[in-house]
Amino acid sequence: MSPLLWHVAHTRPRREKKLLQFCEREKLAASLPCFAAAHKYRGKTVVFEKPLFPGYVFLNLVAEQHDVVLQSNHLAALLKISDQELFIRQLDEINRALKTDLEIRLAPDIGEGQRVKIKAGPLRGVEGWVEKRHGVNTVLLRLDFIGQAAAVKMDASDLELS
Repeated sequence: MSPLLWHVAHTRPRREKKLLQFCEREKLAASLPCFAAAHKYRGKTVVFEKPLFPGYVFLNLVAEQHDVVLQSNHLAALLKISDQELFIRQLDEINRALKTDLEIRLAPDIGEGQRVKIKAGPLRGVEGWVEKRHGVNTVLLRLDFIGQAAAVKMDASDLELS
């Protein structure tokens, strides 16, 4: 039997948890790092477990198990990991960080000059350009209103590339 190796399963859209359930039923080793996200609906706060890396599940498989995973209806591609030791160390660090009380999210790769859309807060839906980054979390955003520009400081997690 071949050795257990880590792979990255690139899932179809919003199928990470379904692939994880499939792997559990098939007794395949899988990891889906998640974080808690709270949303308010009609005055009630609901907490969801959201994947830290949307679209990806990490699988620990022997070569003979590849076909089983490929038969699932949730997989787009199965990617090999070249540096197994580095991956194991990084996955352990991520899992250890997720067990703390720290707020952990995938940092958006938003840089100066990029066009973005505000996805949360009172300006949700408004588009603008990133003027400057201030540290990891804060972005100075330029918004154009009727030919005039205004600058707003925003949290980077409230933005998405447009």
